[in-house]
Amino acid sequence: MIAAAGHLAWAIGVAGLVLLPLLLAAGLLHLASRRLCLMLAPWAALPGLLLALLMPADLVIEAPWLLFGGRFGVDETGRAFLLFTALLWWLSGLFGLRYLADDPRRWQFFVYYLLAMSGSLGVNVCLDPASYFVLFALMSFSSYGLVVHAGDAEALRAGRVYIALVVLGEVLLISAIAVMLNSGGEGLPYRNAEAPAVFIALVLLGFGIKAGALPLHVWLPLAHPAAPVPASAVLSGAMIKAGLLGWLRFLPLGAITAPDWGLVCAAAGLAAAFYAAAVGVTQRNPKTVLAYSSISQMGLMTVPVGIALAVPEAWPAALSAVLIYALHHGLAKGALFLGVGVASHAGGLRGPVLLALLLPALALAGLPLTSGAVAKVALKGAVAGADPAWIAWLAVLLPLAAVGTTLLMARFLITLRTTAAGHHARASGLWPSWLALLVLVAALIWSWPLAHDAAAASLKADKLWPAVWPVLAGVLLAGLAWRLSARRARPTPQVPPGDLLLAFDALVPGWLRFWSAARWQRAWQRWLELLDPPAWRDRGMGLAEAVASGELRLRDWPVAGAVFMALLLLLFLLGWLGVSP
Repeated sequence: MIAAAGHLAWAIGVAGLVLLPLLLAAGLLHLASRRLCLMLAPWAALPGLLLALLMPADLVIEAPWLLFGGRFGVDETGRAFLLFTALLWWLSGLFGLRYLADDPRRWQFFVYYLLAMSGSLGVNVCLDPASYFVLFALMSFSSYGLVVHAGDAEALRAGRVYIALVVLGEVLLISAIAVMLNSGGEGLPYRNAEAPAVFIALVLLGFGIKAGALPLHVWLPLAHPAAPVPASAVLSGAMIKAGLLGWLRFLPLGAITAPDWGLVCAAAGLAAAFYAAAVGVTQRNPKTVLAYSSISQMGLMTVPVGIALAVPEAWPAALSAVLIYALHHGLAKGALFLGVGVASHAGGLRGPVLLALLLPALALAGLPLTSGAVAKVALKGAVAGADPAWIAWLAVLLPLAAVGTTLLMARFLITLRTTAAGHHARASGLWPSWLALLVLVAALIWSWPLAHDAAAASLKADKLWPAVWPVLAGVLLAGLAWRLSARRARPTPQVPPGDLLLAFDALVPGWLRFWSAARWQRAWQRWLELLDPPAWRDRGMGLAEAVASGELRLRDWPVAGAVFMALLLLLFLLGWLGVSP
């Protein structure tokens, strides 16, 4: 069952990483255990945190009877991703218990939260393609429930766009896995020097949807404003990183020389960094601004992936840059999203909230002595190994991208100041988990061994001015823009969230798009009723009537899709337990 019987405890820990959130989600469906499972929900992330801190890097758990042969472990890459992912799910869950305290459907939110947590944590320990695909799909499909939790027209539109792209992504990924297995690939990370070009294209597109890569990013600025704050924190801080991890696991980085694909990745990443900044500064919702910031930052993380594709010798430095940047961005972006919730409950952007938000905002901008400065130094170290023809361009464009990030952070604070005012509620219960995340933003990267060299280099005198001037330039430009807009009688023009969807709506006939919002909303409400047995009694239904009603609801494809995912999950669990079909 496992590599060595003496490591049974680690095998149980890996199983608990995936199964504990699923068991708590099942417990939430039962009224008698709902209160207990709700209180335990955030703590389901702790097995992931323990594995990230303690599991040996050279230990691989083998499960040959699982799907095409399961392999699980925590290597250097998985450890970094699992560390910040577990921390975000834990602290965001604690925040969500208080943030949604008055929401009568809080337990339904946490059903989907736990399902998504299981997949999000599980992909970080997967070392075989089939298990990665199943857990990635579990995370992606269950996140739909987080996006549409509010149930209003805005949330349902975001859900329609999101689920359509998720389905497209899963089709691309299962096709990539088929090509991979056919070409002799087995485990992960995939390092086959004979990887077909079609495989690379499928992996880039399939995981690019979740990573928010341009032009597949359109779900992000719609989903983040619609989802509750704790869901936005994990969507942007943790779940989009699963797409980035997919690239690191599936692409033959360090094994092939593919300058054309490398150029495509680097160019797409830089285009996303600048395009998202330009569109983001026109937004009026702080969560939408943060969504475009995530697209921009993920674009910067795509650059070292492109460098590694073009120059295999640059792979070690590129990998270190991606890991450091992912940890920095995940924690900082989670803190910013939770800060939106604190500000809205505190009645506006008051002094303590503003001061606390400046830490992750300046970290994203890359100010010296922050985690962002360390990440930028690591990124420049990866650039040093790029194609010589690229280095001059990257040396100019990366600092300009930092100016764009500073403008986005300034725009975020301005929009938060104007939109948060007037919402008064007790915010005391939200501060502990948020402050804990802020402490991690400030301190974790300085104590992380992988970032030690980059952290020391970021403190050298010759690195300070290159990190300071983009922030100063961004602040000056933001101040000038604010003064000019204050003199205008009309509001600043806004690019509609989802930007490129305008072209889609203009070019594609209505009957080829998605269901009408009204029908989608009816399907979602019926699905919520199916989850809640007390609703049967309110409508005078017994078990037989409820089953018959459930059969009718299967005609709605969102419900059928959820049942399909449940069947896939059942097969996965049966395989884990060694039950033959």
